Amino acid sequence: MAATPLDSAWEWLITNFSEFQLATVVTFVLHESVFFLSGFPSLLFERFGLFAKYKIQKKSNTSDYQNRCVMRLILYHVCVNLPVMIFSYPAFKFMGLRSSLPLPHWTVIVSQVLFYFILEDFIFYWGHRALHTKWLYKHVHSVHHEYATPFGLTSEYAHPAEILFLGFATVVGPALTGPHLFTLWLWMVLRVLETVEAHSGYHFPWSPSNFLPLYGGSDFHDYHHRVLYTKSGNYASTFVYMDWLFGTDKGYRKTKAIEGEEGKHL
Repeated sequence: MAATPLDSAWEWLITNFSEFQLATVVTFVLHESVFFLSGFPSLLFERFGLFAKYKIQKKSNTSDYQNRCVMRLILYHVCVNLPVMIFSYPAFKFMGLRSSLPLPHWTVIVSQVLFYFILEDFIFYWGHRALHTKWLYKHVHSVHHEYATPFGLTSEYAHPAEILFLGFATVVGPALTGPHLFTLWLWMVLRVLETVEAHSGYHFPWSPSNFLPLYGGSDFHDYHHRVLYTKSGNYASTFVYMDWLFGTDKGYRKTKAIEGEEGKHL
């Protein structure tokens, strides 16, 4: 069977880079590229007042406040994320990470990524609820909530301890399955795009939550940022069912119902 373009591209990667380089430095570069390219649009929309009709909150961050977020993100990513990727490589190898050809079948990739999303959402929900207890919120999670009006890049603006927790929730699934590096990259890209969209501060007609059942998205998570931390709810990262099952979305549902009634009388 002739090699596909994807197979050829992957063969070039594994020929020109060691697995260690691919799993650490190249992974970091891929993450930074996807994160900043997907996160900057909502920053620019807010700064220049674009798509204002789709902005969830009327408040906006100042340019200085946005710049502060960007600079701290670069610092955290270089000083926390990159070292973690480098030093965790032996653990991933032990748990079965591979990068060789052939690439996994698409059914394996899809099933694993879906499993990762479900498991990460479950772990994130309970960890996030814990972060909203008084001590952990004051000393750790309050950093993330410095931006009550989020934009895409604030998704990874957090205390270093929280960055480590988020990393743990993200890698548990891959650690259990021993994935191919391609699957790991795809999972990372999708997870970054999801959390950037959830923090974008904009709800468009084409937003994923308008089409994907059980997906939370920007409207669901923006509520979490704009209310008092003891009453926020909406703790899950991706889906809405965990908050529904455990009753932590009641404030959000009540607010949406009120907004719906007010909309009928306009």
